[in-house]
Amino acid sequence: MKKFIFYAPIAAFLALAFVLWRGLYLDPTELPSVLIDKPMPSFAMTTVEGEPVSNADLPGRVFLLNVWGSYCLPCLVEHPTLMRLSEEGEFPVVGVNYRDRRPLALDWLDVNGDPFEYSILDEEGRFGIDLGVYGAPETFLVDGEGVIRYRHVGVLEENVWREVFMPAIAELRGATAPSL
Repeated sequence: MKKFIFYAPIAAFLALAFVLWRGLYLDPTELPSVLIDKPMPSFAMTTVEGEPVSNADLPGRVFLLNVWGSYCLPCLVEHPTLMRLSEEGEFPVVGVNYRDRRPLALDWLDVNGDPFEYSILDEEGRFGIDLGVYGAPETFLVDGEGVIRYRHVGVLEENVWREVFMPAIAELRGATAPSL
């Protein structure tokens, strides 16, 4: 029994050291999503402008679903990329205004520009829960059938667009990734 008391703290220390060492090699931006390769959750809500919107209004082609909020400083960082994508018109961007208030969202879009085909107003965060959202910003890649194919947690910057989204979109389209 004395040997057990002597070796128990050593074993506990080694186990803890292993767990912490393993944690050094995990990617904090990789958050698993149970919705990958599954259809988008059903919704019937309104846009920030007050128009009714549902799954039937989703683009019938590959699009981005971007979770944002007027309170979100990283959303402001990714905004130029979303504006560029919107201006180019090749990839529709649908917004989810997550846990925000309509007047604040409208003001934010008025000041910074509106890259979204429409933005779903999710004041209570219920649709975000259905999507498995941890917080803003998050961006989902959705195929033409409404199936979620990829999820990116964090800022969608130009390098992320080139290195992650373009190859994923090319794979969905069955082609090689175009250069920007």
